[in-house]
Amino acid sequence: MSDHTIIDRDTVLSEEQVSEFLRQHPDYFVKNPGLLADLRLPHESGGAISLVERQVSVLRERNMDMRHRLSKLLDNARDNDKLFEKTKRLILALLEAQDLGDLVDALFYSFDNEFNIHFTTLLFYGDPARLPSTAARVVSIGEARAHIGQVLKTNRAMCGSMSPAERRFLFGDSADQVGSTAIVPLIHGNAFGLLAIGNRDPKYYRSSMGTLFLSYIGEVLNRMLPPKLLRR
Repeated sequence: MSDHTIIDRDTVLSEEQVSEFLRQHPDYFVKNPGLLADLRLPHESGGAISLVERQVSVLRERNMDMRHRLSKLLDNARDNDKLFEKTKRLILALLEAQDLGDLVDALFYSFDNEFNIHFTTLLFYGDPARLPSTAARVVSIGEARAHIGQVLKTNRAMCGSMSPAERRFLFGDSADQVGSTAIVPLIHGNAFGLLAIGNRDPKYYRSSMGTLFLSYIGEVLNRMLPPKLLRR
């Protein structure tokens, strides 16, 4: 009997055929460890049976793997609970803002002290003379396109690395300290700004990383900022 033997599903193998196959393939269960968990063998006290020991080892490994997965799920759940509480406090603070300055201050305070974000930049597109002085920057849309044109082409949150020139435009003197970034465009009919955050770790904000949190904050700002910008 060889590895290439094809047996019809309806064919019934005799015990002798099975025994002969296993004798010719003593490493069969090594190559197919998953089958060991389905075997049932008596285990006499005092007599060590290698197959049973191997089966127990496989089950123990599966149990450890399941424990690790459960532990990771619990850790993620705790992290999500903390993230939810921080986000809730931020949203409430934004709702209480009386004007543009209050709203921008609340955002920066939360990002700095609650979320421990290393670098935060909030850009508005427009005329600096028409907006009050806040922690946000005001640039013309032409200037933004000249420096971060590729970034402006997307209407969704994105994360990863940026070119040195793009980092300098967004983070100024802190650009050399920024290893990775996450960006969400601010849009209310038309694009009116951009929110960018940075981390010193080049791998912290990866291109494969989820942007659910940042997208949610962006959606909130998309609704709360325009009335305060237009009020000016």
